[in-house]
Amino acid sequence: MNILLTNDDGIYAPGLAALYRELKHLGEVTVVAPESEQSAVGHAITLMTPLRVKEVSLDGGVEGFAVSGFPADCVKIAMAELLPNPPDLVVSGINLGPNVGINVLYSGTVSAATEASILGVKAVAFSLNSYDQNADFAAAARLARELLEQVRGWTAWNNGVCLNVNLPDLPRAEVKGVRITRQDTGPLVEHFERRVDPRRHVYYWLAEINARPATDPDTDYGALAQGYVSVTPIHHDLTDYRSLESLTTFIWRQ
Repeated sequence: MNILLTNDDGIYAPGLAALYRELKHLGEVTVVAPESEQSAVGHAITLMTPLRVKEVSLDGGVEGFAVSGFPADCVKIAMAELLPNPPDLVVSGINLGPNVGINVLYSGTVSAATEASILGVKAVAFSLNSYDQNADFAAAARLARELLEQVRGWTAWNNGVCLNVNLPDLPRAEVKGVRITRQDTGPLVEHFERRVDPRRHVYYWLAEINARPATDPDTDYGALAQGYVSVTPIHHDLTDYRSLESLTTFIWRQ
């Protein structure tokens, strides 16, 4: 199996290196990732400046391509120019911090996987429920590999669907299991910290996101909060099909 590995935390991120080492057990891995952190850029792509690509060799034996763009750029340029053949699977992560609920729309990690699905390749995004730079990415990567070994034989997995996977930051023995979940759609609870710079200009810093109770275990947010691996199949088609007939009837009545 040929695997393309990318992320949004940048090619030097420990989560990417840990996942690379585990994915090597599943097939040939090519790394194409942003040269610097691109968190929360969503599905941005580079239009007004050139994409610069350089080969890099990292600690731990990771070799790949660093791209001066966004996560979606990495998938596009990899499949259009850098890989001799389309990959069998695109893996994005492991992201530092969860990507659940509405965060899916902001996430560069998820957007890289979504871009792969748009281009017709199966894809998985992995995120870890921790913001600690010293989190145990090695354990998370082993758990990610276990999950990939289970789902790669899923015959109903079509190329338009990517899997958004969130991993608990827990010892393996404390992970309660895997739940197939829907995306939580509750509003984010956000806090902006007001500050004043030395020139007495006021500025604001987004300081806290998603500090709210997780009440529904059938959602990605709820399952992860309860210690489960959350697996959510997502699709780039944003059409609200429930509204099509109602809106069509309404418009024709006008």
